[in-house]
Amino acid sequence: MAIKTQTRDTKETPPTSVFVTPDRSGSIAIDAPKQMGVFTGGQVWLNPVLMRKDITLAHVHFEPCARTNWHKHEGGQLLRVTSGSGWICDQGAKPRRITVGDIIWSPPGCIHWHGADNGSFMTHEATSFGGLDWYDPVSEDEYSAKN
Repeated sequence: MAIKTQTRDTKETPPTSVFVTPDRSGSIAIDAPKQMGVFTGGQVWLNPVLMRKDITLAHVHFEPCARTNWHKHEGGQLLRVTSGSGWICDQGAKPRRITVGDIIWSPPGCIHWHGADNGSFMTHEATSFGGLDWYDPVSEDEYSAKN
């Protein structure tokens, strides 16, 4: 399949790329349950990479059993699991196992939760688009439905 190219306007001044230098000290990790109040079941650390009004990118680290509250993203969310294993559950559906290498797309308006398995830490890279609405915590019964 051929890709059609266009002539570039060299006089145009387009926006420039944003380069984010990672902080390797771990000092920018946010104690998410304490500071944000939208996680339950255990400790969660959030390392923001890019925080803008229209898009956010963060590395989120969950200890075993930790999970988000129910929530939805105005423009959707892309998750990429980078370590461990966990679960994702859409409202009205059964929880689905996620593990290293999995990529999950939650479309705009999809109400869901995600978090670590009972016996595993889990880290994912979360790219979220647009606004975010948070709801109630995932109950122990809802979390246990994965078994």
